[in-house]
Amino acid sequence: MELRSLGTSDVKITPIIMGTWQAGKSMWAGIDDAETTKAIRTAFQAGITTFDTAEEYGRGHSERIIGEALIDVRDQVIYATKVSPNHLHYDQVIEAFHRSLKNLRTDYIDLYHVHWPAGSWGSKYVPIEETMRAMNDLKEQGKIRAIGVSNFSRIQLEEAARYARIDSLQPSYSLFWRHVEKDAMPYCANNNITILAYSPMAQGILTGKFGPDHTFPKGDHRSKNKLFNPENSHRVHQALGKLRPIAQQHGMSLGQLALAWVIAQPNTCAIAGARNSEQVLQNAQGAEFHLSAADLSKMDSIGHIVTDGLDDNPVMWKF
Repeated sequence: MELRSLGTSDVKITPIIMGTWQAGKSMWAGIDDAETTKAIRTAFQAGITTFDTAEEYGRGHSERIIGEALIDVRDQVIYATKVSPNHLHYDQVIEAFHRSLKNLRTDYIDLYHVHWPAGSWGSKYVPIEETMRAMNDLKEQGKIRAIGVSNFSRIQLEEAARYARIDSLQPSYSLFWRHVEKDAMPYCANNNITILAYSPMAQGILTGKFGPDHTFPKGDHRSKNKLFNPENSHRVHQALGKLRPIAQQHGMSLGQLALAWVIAQPNTCAIAGARNSEQVLQNAQGAEFHLSAADLSKMDSIGHIVTDGLDDNPVMWKF
């Protein structure tokens, strides 16, 4: 799989990144550690060498699964993890970082993100200057190779960039969820900041496998995803019906089409989660398809069937 530059850093990442929120088990249902471990190894064997996680995913469980699964190939992979919004004071960042090192069984982290801005989800406000001072110190010590932020607005991103070189922004971004296009994406393009899109298949909606009346098992946070709300269901399935012929024309699944669209956007990679090896291989193949300008334009119009009916809140869930 081709490698792409991460911002202005010397880190090289794959256009399809394996996301491991589900590996943490918390807020998901039916996740098996053995299947997750096998999926991570399959991803590596399929050419996906970039793995995204966070301390928040199962309170380190996701990090520990990755650390165990890839310990023998650590020098061939890229680790991206995140510090939680309730750990953003200087000393807390340093402590959280070293917990992640231990979990991942490594002595450095390639890309370290602030997971959510200070004040998110009931966390206390911490000046971004203090958080970035910790990030810069870790970078100067050679413990991290690049600094990123996640779920930041353009204003928040600009402020963070006053205190550190930001090489990536991680927003929710898919054909059906495009708030970042109006906000931070132009700033990222002008400042060589790579976009790492999470939920590029809209948490499975863009795979077409969830019907209008689908219900999730107890404990699965996707029941709170706004795109699954009944008021959006008609538009979602109307759009999926228009996407299917494009996917069929190219001999690809709907999910692969969704991934191909995301990674065709300027300086954008897709973080794709997977429960098992079969899903991993499907995701990896999404990098092999190249959409024409006409395809991309048509898909853009189809995506607006869904996005034009959404509100301006960039958070995908209503908890």
